Amino acid sequence: MRYLTIALGKGRLAQKTMELFEKIGITCEEMKDPSSRKLIFTNEEMKLKFFLSKGPDVPTYVEYGAADIGIVGKDTILEEQRKLYEVLDLGYGKCRMCVCGPESAKELLKHQELIRVATKYPNIAKDYFYNKKHQTVEIIKLNGSIELAPIVGLAEVIVDIVETGSTLRENGLEVLEEVCPLSARVVVNQVSMRMENERITKILNDLKQVLP
Repeated sequence: MRYLTIALGKGRLAQKTMELFEKIGITCEEMKDPSSRKLIFTNEEMKLKFFLSKGPDVPTYVEYGAADIGIVGKDTILEEQRKLYEVLDLGYGKCRMCVCGPESAKELLKHQELIRVATKYPNIAKDYFYNKKHQTVEIIKLNGSIELAPIVGLAEVIVDIVETGSTLRENGLEVLEEVCPLSARVVVNQVSMRMENERITKILNDLKQVLP
């Protein structure tokens, strides 16, 4: 029996996912050691391997078959546009992808004006403005605090993830439009889904049983 490899986005997502896996009897003691320098963790008994990677890399590992299964945020799936199957919404890590800006930008969105949009998610922003709103915009990719862009006049609006909205409010910005809801998802490599269908389907069915 070959190993099934599972890629987890580092941080809170991985922690939450391992808690969920424990509920269905999948454990990995090695991962609990905070001092471990290991990159790959193995559960010999169940023939499972786990590794942690940066969120945006998870879909890449899954598309190319380096991981059979990945757990990652919907935002990353949409942004990375990899060929894979999205098979299950785990329901945690809930937030929204939104168009945000000062109240004065509402009119610009309404009247299809040519505006500049700053974002860490250029593919999501492009899809939203070009394909859903049919509005031509200039998209500026940033990596840091996106909220800064409208404040310093780099862009009229931003496309970003909103959890509570408190950072927006503190900076005089608000949610102007919602692009889509986000949460943690399970993705599966297309070949693995065929070759290891039984094992993967069992894991998915077990997960469904323990989801709230």
